[in-house]
Amino acid sequence: MIIKSLDNLNSLSVQIGKKLNQSDCIMLYGEIGTGKTTFTRSLVNFLQKKERVNQTVVLSPTFNLLYEYEIKDLKILHYDLYRLSNEREITQLGIFKEDEACVKIIEWPELIKEEIPDRLELRFKYFGSENQRSIEIKGFGKWKNFKIDEL
Repeated sequence: MIIKSLDNLNSLSVQIGKKLNQSDCIMLYGEIGTGKTTFTRSLVNFLQKKERVNQTVVLSPTFNLLYEYEIKDLKILHYDLYRLSNEREITQLGIFKEDEACVKIIEWPELIKEEIPDRLELRFKYFGSENQRSIEIKGFGKWKNFKIDEL
């Protein structure tokens, strides 16, 4: 899929946001600057708008490793694992130890070895001009048959 504009990316995040349930996991792959955090911002802001909650600033958690967003009954944990160097650090972070049901959005998930049953993987790549990206989407579990409508 080719994303030609911010509107296209927003449309993609809305389609995913409409299907999102607690305990889902979205894994975002791609080089720096390909749109992982921009996608997350669009998704979180869509969910906030849908629930009539004030929209917040969604930043990259590169230095904090984690930002949390509470949207009424939905909790979103936004991780950025870029600075981690091994699986032990991921275990210490406790990503999969969260007791309550929550959505996990994980940037740079390459070190994760645990199999997450209901997950959506998005692979962002530079494509064509500076403003275009290609995104490969692959679903597992409940996301297996997920298809994107026309953007």
